[in-house]
Amino acid sequence: MWLYPHHPDESRTQLCVALVDLGDRSVLIDAGNGPAHARTVRAAALAEGLSPVSTIVYTHHHWDHVWGASVWGVNDIVGHAAGLEVLREDAARPWSEAYAAQVVRDHPRMARSVAARSRAVPDWAELVVVPPTRTFDHELLVAPGLVVRHVGGRHAPDSAIVLDTESGVAFLGDCFYVPPVHLRGDDDTHDHAMLHQLTRLPVNWLVHGHGPPQRPPDSARRGARRPE
Repeated sequence: MWLYPHHPDESRTQLCVALVDLGDRSVLIDAGNGPAHARTVRAAALAEGLSPVSTIVYTHHHWDHVWGASVWGVNDIVGHAAGLEVLREDAARPWSEAYAAQVVRDHPRMARSVAARSRAVPDWAELVVVPPTRTFDHELLVAPGLVVRHVGGRHAPDSAIVLDTESGVAFLGDCFYVPPVHLRGDDDTHDHAMLHQLTRLPVNWLVHGHGPPQRPPDSARRGARRPE
């Protein structure tokens, strides 16, 4: 598993993207927050000599995880069934500077999200939102040793994690995070119960969407190296 790290500036809303090289092809986990981010990740992967991406797995439907998909030119895109209709609706929206401004006027709590989207996609004309072409309900074997599993949660009901048994890495997306700002209540926090369960997975590394890789508490004995 190869990782392109998240950007530490939270206003960039630029997540960690993972790529699992299977030898003759690769599986991309999340697609980037827009075309520019996706092009940067793709160039870095090519420079490393990684195999061409044949499949994209969405950990959930939020824009910063999926808006870069069109850049990869991939027809096989996996996502949980609960996110399919949401992304179909998002793909049909007339994204533009004027539409973004209208969204903020109609939904003022969306202002922070819309501003982040505008920074990620300065040219709305190149944005193509791509819904999943393949969905699952509970669990799906994407490739030998690579499993995507639905976990849900308050951050996004379609949240899924990806387990790579060969490298001993679990890619968590944002599943245990607080809900997005415009949906967040005063008492909302990270889902600590879910995070506790995730730290008990039989893996050496946990990778979440907007932070560095971390070891589960009991993983030191396994001796796996940090994912590159």
